[in-house]
Amino acid sequence: MLLGLVMTAVVGAGAGAGVWYLTRADAPGTIATPPATAPVTATRTADGTAPGSGAGADPGTGSGAGDATPQTPRAAGPDGPDEPPAGYRRALDPVGYALDVPEGWTRRQKQGEKAPVVFYDSPGDGRQLQIFALSEPTPAQSLDLAENDPGYGFSRQPGYRPLERTSGATWAELTYRYDDAGLGARHVVDHRFQAVDGTLYAIRASGPESLAAAAVRAPLTEALRSFCPTGSVCAP
Repeated sequence: MLLGLVMTAVVGAGAGAGVWYLTRADAPGTIATPPATAPVTATRTADGTAPGSGAGADPGTGSGAGDATPQTPRAAGPDGPDEPPAGYRRALDPVGYALDVPEGWTRRQKQGEKAPVVFYDSPGDGRQLQIFALSEPTPAQSLDLAENDPGYGFSRQPGYRPLERTSGATWAELTYRYDDAGLGARHVVDHRFQAVDGTLYAIRASGPESLAAAAVRAPLTEALRSFCPTGSVCAP
């Protein structure tokens, strides 16, 4: 696994979680361009919310994980859904996928060892989306490595506490909090999944812990619902 990423610290005004192990505070784990040979699978729950978003789950236990029923994203063609929801815009990202992101959020990109890491940053409230391809065999293995690696796992960050874990056959999600030296307490939802072309991706949402958890998760929900690799036809 290729873990030789450059440690930098990029903290823009109102940006998300800065940079640690390429994205310091919201460390992704290993990133690379994986083979796109796995079967097409799903990433959504039956009610259209992200797996693991159910209320009342005990911190760190992932209660309710077995209740999630993945579905395919709602994208209706190679450029995603017909219309983004109110307050969102269609981003045809040059890295190779389409997804809906909040209007006014700005894009930036960092190059990992084998794959780019794309960020969409809120200009005002510190929220952020982060997207990258995975090199591990499964989303669960990738998430476990990102959390627990003794050298860079984000469980080593100050104030780290897992809040909820959920998973399915082709996706895994961890919600946690930690204390960033520059940005303060942060809330993170890390969702790793298999896209319709078989490629494995992570989409991570983060924001200040002072914001409502639903406000941090909302951009992730729309990103997952609309995510469609370039050249793919995604089911509505």
